[in-house]
Amino acid sequence: MTTHQHHDYPRETTSEALLALDHVTLLYDNVIGVNDIHIELPHGAYALIGPNGAGKSTLIGLLTGALIPTIGSVRLMGEDPHRSRGVLTRVGLCPASDLLIHNVSARRWIELQLKLSGWPTSNVRERSAEVLELVGLGGYLDRSIHTYSLGMRQRCKLAQAMAHRPQLLILDEPFNGLDPIGRHQMTELLIDWAEQGKSLLLASHVLHEVEQVTDSFLLIYGGRLLASGTSGELHRLLANLPQQVVIFSQDSNRLAGMLASMPWLKSLERDPLNQSLIVAVDRPIDFFQSITNWILQDGIVIDRLLGTDGDISSLFRLLVSRHRGELTFTDRGRSHSGKRSSAQG
Repeated sequence: MTTHQHHDYPRETTSEALLALDHVTLLYDNVIGVNDIHIELPHGAYALIGPNGAGKSTLIGLLTGALIPTIGSVRLMGEDPHRSRGVLTRVGLCPASDLLIHNVSARRWIELQLKLSGWPTSNVRERSAEVLELVGLGGYLDRSIHTYSLGMRQRCKLAQAMAHRPQLLILDEPFNGLDPIGRHQMTELLIDWAEQGKSLLLASHVLHEVEQVTDSFLLIYGGRLLASGTSGELHRLLANLPQQVVIFSQDSNRLAGMLASMPWLKSLERDPLNQSLIVAVDRPIDFFQSITNWILQDGIVIDRLLGTDGDISSLFRLLVSRHRGELTFTDRGRSHSGKRSSAQG
């Protein structure tokens, strides 16, 4: 797989929204697949983040027209993907399902996909070789797909998704099965794709991988959109969510007295064995500002602070708690309810 070189992707020029979901709900009998998702996004690169079973693949099924919403409407680049099948020629899909095709070479399989998408027969052989080279399978063009490793099959799926030069790539867990080198090369290729002005929707449960590709996130859990925005916006949201912090201090008794009078304190517990305080706070920014002032002005000695690490993973865990109806701080089996946040959903 080549790394971070500029390729021949035509730059996106269309002005309609990339996708628009108008209060979309999908029911499987009594099970909710997605729940009242309402969002419109311009063209660009986005990461759809959520654990397994969160609704990522269901949402992708709605965007590609494979599923029909029970309530609401879906528009992909201005069209209904279920009724206007022509819009799908502008989309490249790399599904999460494994590529289990016996006795067919990668070159032959992609040639067939290109023919089905309307490419001239005279061009498909050259294009299939070109795109397989791009993803690092140039030396294995005529080898049967069923003999590939999992990582090679993942690259082959990406090649077919890109082969017809779509305007939008939709990738469902594309890093599965890739070794560290393959993951890095996949990341570089997707960065290059986005830098060429092409659109991308990257579904994953591995946050640190997608953070390298895009700064725009959609967090989904239980079929609901919990939050959306850039990493900076989500970090600011994190700063306003209740958090638990463990404080190690030689001045734990004096510090406990100072904390007890603070309006943002939700709970306070002591661990006399290691002189630590376990505090749950409603407004972390106010908490950290107070700690700073007490160190500078009152001579409080803080040996160590352990708390939410401030990354997107932490935000996701907190928003999941909010989605369940409360933000929970757990210690030794006891929990303390926090204040609800203002995130979406």
